[in-house]
Amino acid sequence: MSANNELGEKIKGLREMRCVSIEELAERSGLAKEQIEKIESGEVTTSLTPLLKLARGLGVRLGTFLDDLELSGPVVTTPTDNDVEAVRFAGPSDREGLAFHALAANKRDRNMEPFVIDVHPPVEQHFDLSSHEGEEFIYVLKGAIEVNYGKTTYRVEAGSSIYYDSIVPHHLHAADGKEARILAVIYAPH
Repeated sequence: MSANNELGEKIKGLREMRCVSIEELAERSGLAKEQIEKIESGEVTTSLTPLLKLARGLGVRLGTFLDDLELSGPVVTTPTDNDVEAVRFAGPSDREGLAFHALAANKRDRNMEPFVIDVHPPVEQHFDLSSHEGEEFIYVLKGAIEVNYGKTTYRVEAGSSIYYDSIVPHHLHAADGKEARILAVIYAPH
């Protein structure tokens, strides 16, 4: 089963467990009913912003969608843990968008979401900016990225980082038409 189908099933399971209809979740999250249906069925990949809205609408933290087991103590992630299939966001093919590798999916009651993210080169040069509550810290491990933040574009290369308030409309993509890899820590209040 693909990671997007697993993600969709987890969202659907949480929604049903809380006795929330798709219509009610659409109202709570501000997303279209059809978009929620497509996400739940695994028919589409989605960006981080709709997932944050779904998490808020269900009263859970974003990481709940990626969790497997829940541990209250420290969680150690090894290189082989990152070999599992990535969850992909925003991009109809594997050659664009973002592929997220969760680093603390098993940590219960966490306030931060750490990921290693493979950032693929964009197919188009027009970017839809998104915003959500919280903050993001990005450290570039390989390659270079561009972050459109409000009306400014920042170039961040390997070994450098950027930290920003994610309520400001933003978009992150690989620079120079080449793959990049980043460490991202996302804080989204729930």
